[in-house]
Amino acid sequence: MTATRVFTRSLRAGVRSLALHKLRSLLTTLGVLFGTSSVISMLAIGEGASYEAQEQIKQLGSQNVILRSVKPPDSPNDTNQTSRVVNYGLTRMDRERVEDTFVGIEKVVAVREIQQEVRVKNRSANPRVLATEPAYIDVTGRMVWEGRFITEEDDRSLNNVCVLSTELARYYFPLESAVGKRVKIGPDYFDVVGTVAPRMRAADDPAPAGEEVTGELFVPYQTAMRWFGEIQVKMRAGSRDMEQVELHEIIARVGRGEDVPMVAAAARTMLERFHDKRDHDLIVPLELLARAEETKRIFNIVLGSIAGISLLVGGIGIMNVMLATVTERTREIGIRRALGAKRRHIVSQFLVECVLLSVGGGALGVGLGLAIPLLVEEFADMRTIVTPAAPMIAFGISAGVGVIFGLYPAWRAAEMDPVEALRHE
Repeated sequence: MTATRVFTRSLRAGVRSLALHKLRSLLTTLGVLFGTSSVISMLAIGEGASYEAQEQIKQLGSQNVILRSVKPPDSPNDTNQTSRVVNYGLTRMDRERVEDTFVGIEKVVAVREIQQEVRVKNRSANPRVLATEPAYIDVTGRMVWEGRFITEEDDRSLNNVCVLSTELARYYFPLESAVGKRVKIGPDYFDVVGTVAPRMRAADDPAPAGEEVTGELFVPYQTAMRWFGEIQVKMRAGSRDMEQVELHEIIARVGRGEDVPMVAAAARTMLERFHDKRDHDLIVPLELLARAEETKRIFNIVLGSIAGISLLVGGIGIMNVMLATVTERTREIGIRRALGAKRRHIVSQFLVECVLLSVGGGALGVGLGLAIPLLVEEFADMRTIVTPAAPMIAFGISAGVGVIFGLYPAWRAAEMDPVEALRHE
């Protein structure tokens, strides 16, 4: 008898045996089913979360070094003052130092944040109003969605123009193009000359009036200095805070990726030398990206281990059921041995049954594991990514569980004494 015929007969016998106890067989596969689906879905959710984080970092520019102003903590002597001016943060001299003395710099862009309400008719919001330069769009890699971005002529002529992010444009002008319209920033009107794509995917529906709207609005730097000055006023209960910040952000684009660590080190040294107080921060997206990759690797290992435990539990369940099955079928095993069946035939029969249970559970688990990420995206609004390797790995492990946890029951059945097995009642 050839090995193929032996396997075929064992397969048929295994299918018939499992069919005799349909409910027990189904319940036994559930452990493998949920284990396999959890491996796929957890890895998909982890991959999606990691992708979102890495995309946010990449949008900052992997070859950028970003210097930011940070408001230092209030001193105890300042808390009782009802009106005060706080001077902190980056300066235009810092920008000049970066541009003139740092090696390998391609472009330097200054950004200043303006605290102003933005209104169009009866719709108002408080987005980030950024006074910046034309090179901002190149340094950050933002995409112009409609119209154009700020130009050198706008900055030189102090034009009252602005550019909206697409989510702001949808909020203020939900049924028409924003280009060519006017918005009121604080007390002054600005013409919209373009829109830019958001950093992250925006919701399809605009937020209703009165609710907080996220997004950005860009104006020429020199125009902002003309209309809004350098002092920002913030009203709080019982006091009025005035902040004087020349620049909120300096973005330096490095020509070569390998020069980024050198520029970052030079920026840290410069900030420590010319700033007595801790009123600054340094962000290096390349370093953040490396940390995100490491976090992703650790996250996948943890999630995979947790999901693997589910498969382990499923495998133990299969072993437990098969050991009970061997005890129930002791007389059948004795009869087969008496009729000439060899140990390998008994092993193959029970091993095939274990593999059928695990493979069946694994196949159903793959289907469920592919469906769960879709449901998470639909109802939880989270990005999930199912890599091609995840279903294959999960299914392979489920099949391996059947073999590993089926070996002992099959071996135990094959080692039975035929005479003792025939006497079993």
